[in-house]
Formats: sequence, C-alpha cells, structure tokens
Amino acid sequence: MSNETSRTGDLLVRIGAVVFLVGAVGTLVTVAPLLLGLDRLPTPAYFVSMLMGVGFVIAGAGLLTSIAAQRRQARSAA
Repeated sequence: MSNETSRTGDLLVRIGAVVFLVGAVGTLVTVAPLLLGLDRLPTPAYFVSMLMGVGFVIAGAGLLTSIAAQRRQARSAA
C-alpha cells in the first residue's frame, strides 16, 4: 500500500476508469455477435457501450479537478 495521501479528483479518476472498463467490455460483447454472424443483441445492450465515453468524461473531470487543486496549492505556497 502507498503512503501517499489521496488527492482531490482521485476518486473521480478511479470511478471513470471503472465505468470506462464496463463500457469496453460492453462494446466487445455487443460487437462480437456482429463479427461472428449471430443475431444482434437488443438495443439496450448497445447503450452499455456508451459507458466508455461517459467513463472517459468522468476521468477527465477528475484530472481537471486534480490539476486545479495542485495549481491552487502551488499558488498558496508561493
């Protein structure tokens, strides 16, 4: 385990990564039947694929939050 303290935005980045991975698995599951010549999955299955973009946006928001916190900390130290 790391002795580093949790910073602002870390939780958002982790949540974004998990949501992105769920979306990536969903994308593989929904594309596989198309490549294998099987019947298409129902439409709601394709909405799970959209979680990749949502996870990317959540992780990006966490990164921007972390950057803003580090800038504020650097300004207050100077």
